[in-house]
Amino acid sequence: MNYLVIEGNIGAGKTSLAKQIACDFNAKLILEQFAENPFLPKFYENPERYSFPLELSFLAERYHQLNKELNNNDLFHPITIADYYFMKSLIFSKKTLSDDEYSLYRQIFNIIYNSIPKPDLFVYLHLPIDRLLENINKRGRNYEKNIKADYLESIQNGYFEFFKQSIDNKFLIIDTSNLDFVNKPSDYVTIKELVFNNTYPLGITRVTI
Repeated sequence: MNYLVIEGNIGAGKTSLAKQIACDFNAKLILEQFAENPFLPKFYENPERYSFPLELSFLAERYHQLNKELNNNDLFHPITIADYYFMKSLIFSKKTLSDDEYSLYRQIFNIIYNSIPKPDLFVYLHLPIDRLLENINKRGRNYEKNIKADYLESIQNGYFEFFKQSIDNKFLIIDTSNLDFVNKPSDYVTIKELVFNNTYPLGITRVTI
């Protein structure tokens, strides 16, 4: 496996897991640079006004970062791990943009999507909405304080729709409701073995532990 994506809803722990695995495998780590986006706090305060500039800025940032990192061979880090996938742009924008804005956005997205390398495996960490809200509250980011359950549910449904439509990719959905891979080493090992010790077919594979 050369390119692994760890994804999940907001608060699922994707970045924490990506960092742990990258450390274990001496992998190149690609982290989404969302914290520096100036439109993000504004969007959470006024979604209707700032959704389009936010989604366009994310699209540009993700493209430039992935294009640079994935097309730059690193002999010292043969494995690349990212805590987001470029398709995320389309999932989130569909939930935040008006129909006209989304139509324009998708045209821009389609122009550049095929130039981005596809992962060997896409891992999605699934948590119930109430657990996501707990995690979001614990980390205490001011710009996330207004996130509601229905928004998280719509994003979750967007991911699942994408999985069903993308039959040429390998998706591993891990229900982490009973796991604490950040604080329990044995739980982390369980996930790592699921990811690296198995061969998965094209399409969706669901695992509950």
